[in-house]
Amino acid sequence: MIETAELQCRAGKGICGDRFFGHKENYRGQITFFSAETYEEICRAFPGVQKPPSVFRRNVILADDDLKRRIGTEFELQGVRFRGTEECAPCHWMDGAWAPGAHEFLRGRGGLRAVILSDGALRVGAA
Repeated sequence: MIETAELQCRAGKGICGDRFFGHKENYRGQITFFSAETYEEICRAFPGVQKPPSVFRRNVILADDDLKRRIGTEFELQGVRFRGTEECAPCHWMDGAWAPGAHEFLRGRGGLRAVILSDGALRVGAA
């Protein structure tokens, strides 16, 4: 994972430069979102662990947003349209990436998978 100031989103394809760009038709994980609040919660739950949110391998970190409510809905961020498809369920390797117990801790709050409905850019820090 690399942090970038801007992502170029392409409708029906994914994020330019991402390993899943154009992966397959109707791929439900063209972009993934993770909650900044969940990151803060896991940091408090595992106080000896100091790792960046990139270890969770989600494309976009959002603050003040209930990602679960976006499953099955269309929404817009910074002029780009998305449709939430499903929870981005945590994988067992989270125990190694973060700490033992992280996989279980993240059940039900692993983030959101979505399809991209319109072309556009997402920028860090933009409202």
